[in-house]
Amino acid sequence: MAAPSGNVRVSFSQMSIEKNAMTRDDALKQLSHIARERAFGRHVGSDRLIQAGLDALIAGVESPSLAMLAGLLRSEEPEAPQLFDQVLDELGLLFHPPAAPRAAKWAMAYWVAGQIADGSLDPAIGTHHIWADIAYDLGYPIELEPLVHCAHNLDGWEESWGVSIEELNREAIEAAKQFLSKGPAAEAGA
Repeated sequence: MAAPSGNVRVSFSQMSIEKNAMTRDDALKQLSHIARERAFGRHVGSDRLIQAGLDALIAGVESPSLAMLAGLLRSEEPEAPQLFDQVLDELGLLFHPPAAPRAAKWAMAYWVAGQIADGSLDPAIGTHHIWADIAYDLGYPIELEPLVHCAHNLDGWEESWGVSIEELNREAIEAAKQFLSKGPAAEAGA
């Protein structure tokens, strides 16, 4: 067996940085996700907006205002929301939920269900959000019943039930996929 030629040394820190490097698509997805969070009334701290800008800049996303957002100092954090919106506008990622409150809640339900279905949101957190922040405001429509049921099960789960938490998570993911498969027709009955 031949000895390796040359000096190939990669430190652990270099490997972890390269392994965790965000792709351009990942960065755009993160920006879009934060845009929706904010549009649906979730508080997103300036530090997170700045970090998302920095992640996007490092990942190769190009936007005239991105470097300004990514380079904000702690004392400049109040400028982050406006700069973040400017970056979203430049990238064509601005999101405006429907103006009608019920339609906005339905749009939020689809967004959260989509995250549960694609694995980007923990099923317990997502179904709880649908139960507490969406279904309640919509008067608990039948279309959201399976997801609310999953939220109750995940919230109150005990080992003595004889069903694993993993199985309940799979049920929640399946309920989210079923809800999404029905599309906007689901809200027609609401």
